[in-house]
Amino acid sequence: MNVLMSGGRSGIGKAMRTTLVDMGYSVYNISRSEGEILCDLSDTKTLEREVKQWLQTHELHVLLNCAGVGVFQPHETLSSATIQNILHVNLLAPILLTNLCLKSLKATKGHIFNVSSIEATRHAKYSALYTATKSGLRDFGLSLFEEVRKDEVKVTSLNPDMTKTPFFDTLHFAPSSKENEYLVPQTLANTMRFILENEAVITDITIRSPKFGIQKKQGK
Repeated sequence: MNVLMSGGRSGIGKAMRTTLVDMGYSVYNISRSEGEILCDLSDTKTLEREVKQWLQTHELHVLLNCAGVGVFQPHETLSSATIQNILHVNLLAPILLTNLCLKSLKATKGHIFNVSSIEATRHAKYSALYTATKSGLRDFGLSLFEEVRKDEVKVTSLNPDMTKTPFFDTLHFAPSSKENEYLVPQTLANTMRFILENEAVITDITIRSPKFGIQKKQGK
């Protein structure tokens, strides 16, 4: 069985990719530099061409939209290039990939996973753009399920709280250093595995650490 995914190079996506391989799936990752399909997610023309070509020779059982980028600062300070990049990676690319892959997923009665964020369920300061993309992705998946349910295609939105990954490397804050105040990528991968092995459809799930903590980085 085949998985087409984005974001499999590090963090949550890397843990999910390893878990899927352990489950017996053949995983094909879309990446600019390290992947079975080499493509920038913001290059929609190339993305469409490469995925259509891949679908000609592969059945698809799972589509995993995991790639994500974020900037957390006053909206007026964001450049138009930053806004467009975040919209492309977090929202446009998953919607386009789903559009391209639905015919194949209907044929296999497959599963779509959209890795959203806790921010899709709340409203935080300096997160307007990121929240817009992640809540859009979440609502896209929830609405899509109502459309494809008759075809027995499953759609799941995963909304993780702060997870210790390289996502925070360039940001001015990071998860707390206390173990019970953040998630680790494998927890999300284990959740995905549970959902894949469950006959019922889990359309929306939020995963949180027992406690919450955050730390600001010096000099950021």
